[in-house]
Amino acid sequence: MKKLFLFFTIVLLLSGCALFETSHEMEKNAGELVSEGSSAFVSGDYKTAVKAYTDLKDWYPFSKYAILAELKIADSHYHLEEYDEAIIAYEEFERMHPKNEAIPYVVYRIGLCWFNQLDTIDRDHTPAKNSLTQFNRLIEQYPESEYAQKAKENIKKCVTNLSGHELYVANFYYKTKKYKAALKRYEYLVETYPDSKESKEALNKIPKCRALANKN
Repeated sequence: MKKLFLFFTIVLLLSGCALFETSHEMEKNAGELVSEGSSAFVSGDYKTAVKAYTDLKDWYPFSKYAILAELKIADSHYHLEEYDEAIIAYEEFERMHPKNEAIPYVVYRIGLCWFNQLDTIDRDHTPAKNSLTQFNRLIEQYPESEYAQKAKENIKKCVTNLSGHELYVANFYYKTKKYKAALKRYEYLVETYPDSKESKEALNKIPKCRALANKN
């Protein structure tokens, strides 16, 4: 009995400490947390901003500042170059608030998260592909948005990266005498990115590649 009594006493003490700590932490109201998060964000202390805005979102989910907190958490991750976390946060914001006026901005930022991960043409082309998808979606759904014009500037770089990647792969197949595979890549490049300089190079190689492919 003494051991059982001691056990419950310890549990109650620990619970009391936890409750006291939580109560102490939540002495900050929603306005104070907004102020703390905004100050940290402006000064570039994005980790502190994430903490403040996350506390605001968790402690005061029905506050008028909760939506702002969700968006600023995503923005903070973006500035920290934590692009995976930022994408998740932006996508969650869009899912929860599809009619919010900030959605064009959110779609643009999702595109930028991918765009900022663009690599050389011989590497994974997923970032270029995904960023192009988001930028095109932005232009189609929100053509009048100020972010649509910014997206157009980045689309050119995405296309250049993707067409360069296709040409790189096609040339690799050609050099390794996999002519049928090379031909498919050249034809896909011409069809998908007809205005690119890579497309012109592919057009020049298609006749010879086709002839070689037919021999095999």
